[in-house]
Amino acid sequence: MGAADSVRRRKGVATLDELGDFDTIIDVRSPAEFADDHIPGAISCPVLDDAQRAEIGTLYKQVSPFVAKKLGAAYISANIASHLRERFLDRDKGWRPLIVCWRGGMRSGAMTTVFRSIGWDACQLDGGYKTFRSHVLDSLETLPGRFRFQLINGPTGSAKTRILQAVAARGGQVLDLEELACHKGSVLGRLPGQPQPSQKWFETCIWHQLRAFDPARPVFVEAESRKIGKLRLPEALFTAMQAAGAWQIEAGLAERVAFLLRDYDYFTLDPASLKQHLDTLRPLVGSEQLACWHEQIDAQDFPALTESLLRLHYDPLYARARQRDYAVAPSRSLTAHTLDAGDIARLATLLMESA
Repeated sequence: MGAADSVRRRKGVATLDELGDFDTIIDVRSPAEFADDHIPGAISCPVLDDAQRAEIGTLYKQVSPFVAKKLGAAYISANIASHLRERFLDRDKGWRPLIVCWRGGMRSGAMTTVFRSIGWDACQLDGGYKTFRSHVLDSLETLPGRFRFQLINGPTGSAKTRILQAVAARGGQVLDLEELACHKGSVLGRLPGQPQPSQKWFETCIWHQLRAFDPARPVFVEAESRKIGKLRLPEALFTAMQAAGAWQIEAGLAERVAFLLRDYDYFTLDPASLKQHLDTLRPLVGSEQLACWHEQIDAQDFPALTESLLRLHYDPLYARARQRDYAVAPSRSLTAHTLDAGDIARLATLLMESA
């Protein structure tokens, strides 16, 4: 630690480079701010809840900063006391927390002052979450270029995500973008009971995973469009994926149908939701085809429905997307047999041995 860093620490201020020096990262922003994005591993201890923050903001603009600060101080003091009683009384004197608010100002400063008066070596993050967010965005412009990506390509139902998961289970470096996005990347890709995260949190999770990877080893990733559901891929990551060596999973139509019926079984249990999702395709396929799909759902003829969806929608869509996004990527083929667990394990092993 240099002289300037020592001075900052004595004043209770730390930088992003010192994140690993602390036992706990405490985010004192409101619950809504924390849910939108935060430093991975941080815990939420708001000193103003969402309603209080809105109230103080209104007073600041419509009455006066002085009145807002008085009430804000009352709320902040009470909330710090509550967190101290409920969450931190068991911490010993050697505990070292880092405290984060939006800009490293009043909210984190208040908790830091209280904690340091107790005797803990508490610090507030210099520049707060705003500095962290800028660091993530800056890193995502350069970090993807450090890695040798291995792109897993293949039509819908070729078990690309399951193969990636099998690679990860065998110790491979995997960037599972669909897992981070909580979405399978198609009109039926929305996962039941799992809303997608914010764009900011999606980017933070990508940054967090990439910075943990070893640049000397390959990173396996599924070929994705620029968007997964409502979320956009960072531009530098998408560019790196387009330039990556690609593996094409070749699988027969019958095998893909059988796999999808297993992988999307939750849709067969909720026909109304399935119809609602398919209705968004009306401008692309027309009302007559949509009515045919509805009839297949009513008859519970899900194999025929799945085959029709692949032939008429997903396979043409995949061909267009591949030509648009990954036409220049050199491709090697891996032939799937049954797409069951054993076959997926075999494909994962071949990928790791050949990468």
